[in-house]
Amino acid sequence: MRLALGIRYDGRAYDGWQSQPSGRTVQDQLEAALGQLASQPVRTLCAGRTDAGVHGLMQVVHFDTEVQRAPFSWVRGTNRYLPADIAVQWAHEVPAAFHCRASALSRRYVYLLAQSPVRPSLDAGRVGWTI
Repeated sequence: MRLALGIRYDGRAYDGWQSQPSGRTVQDQLEAALGQLASQPVRTLCAGRTDAGVHGLMQVVHFDTEVQRAPFSWVRGTNRYLPADIAVQWAHEVPAAFHCRASALSRRYVYLLAQSPVRPSLDAGRVGWTI
């Protein structure tokens, strides 16, 4: 069975999406959580990688598994094992031909720049800043 997930994360604490020896990537955290839920190793592929410190609002990933669970169980169960700054938003069973990168219809990137004489407080780490 192939599953697609929508992931949302605050990337400030991570070395980007793609797995690294440090283990401090979004992919490493997600695969560890999925592995705990599935009781077996899980490898994911993503629609597009992010760099260190970059956030993801709806990163689409997919993986193959023999484990049968309802979509809401994949969402809630995986989130139980994820740190608070990463969350699965949805899960859907998809056809075996689905590939999150090749099947993507579009991508959107948003850059926020605050123009202010003082540094941002509530938006710190989430916006760029210029005077």
